[in-house]
Amino acid sequence: MIYNPLTEDEKRVIIHKGTEAPFSSPLLKIKEPGTFICKQCNQPLFYTKWKFDSGTGYPSFDEIIPGSVRLTLEADGRTEVSCSSCRAHLGHKFDGEQFTQKNTRYCIDGISLRFIPQEIDITPERAIYAAGCFWGVEYYFRKTAGVLMATSGYTGGHVDFPTYEQVKTGLTGHFEAVEVFYHPQETSYEKLTKLFFEIHDFSQEDGQGPDIGPQYKSAIFYLTETQKQIAEHLIEMLKSKGFKVATQLLPASVFWPAESYHQNYYYKVGSSPYCHFRRKIFDE
Repeated sequence: MIYNPLTEDEKRVIIHKGTEAPFSSPLLKIKEPGTFICKQCNQPLFYTKWKFDSGTGYPSFDEIIPGSVRLTLEADGRTEVSCSSCRAHLGHKFDGEQFTQKNTRYCIDGISLRFIPQEIDITPERAIYAAGCFWGVEYYFRKTAGVLMATSGYTGGHVDFPTYEQVKTGLTGHFEAVEVFYHPQETSYEKLTKLFFEIHDFSQEDGQGPDIGPQYKSAIFYLTETQKQIAEHLIEMLKSKGFKVATQLLPASVFWPAESYHQNYYYKVGSSPYCHFRRKIFDE
């Protein structure tokens, strides 16, 4: 399994079973509908509808997504809560406190979680695309129905915790890419991949538009064999239509989120992409 990169503070809690300071997590304030997922492996764990204010300074939930956590009795008598997929330490479970009718509290370190907006009672799915400057790619995916979150970042290279300054040299092996979480009942990997092809010049080999360099090349990073087969099928469709396809099809590796100022860039500056536009290619 490919795990997400962790900072030293995140490792202290998630790997070494430490505890974050109470009232320090920004997730305490979140009330909007959505899904809380494991920061290390992206497994969905809790929905906002189960979150409540316990006054303890830690995100608290009274229910879990079935099968998402592992409970382990510790030597001190407490019950540890960990991710059932990657064993990341999440926090502890307490019973009998009478906070809610369910009389159960999953006391979770916010640093172990990531929040995806929108209430969904289904596991979100994930895709990773590279199509030149990630600002424009993220812009189009964020506007797409069924997309829950789109994050600009770097992937495919050999440098851990890469920075924009490093990646832009073209020497790290990383692509500027976008990680997409989506609702599989509202859209599909095939639809998103069609959008990917329609918003950039997939025939360009040396970059995208005016952005030249290996970090700007077109690529699909597949996470499953099914994703690979869908991408291969669409590439063959494009070739049958007479298009040249320079897009690389690569197995997914660690996705490193870019600096905060890169996220949702065009919304922040109030403008539109300068090198991405949508053209209709597929019949749907």
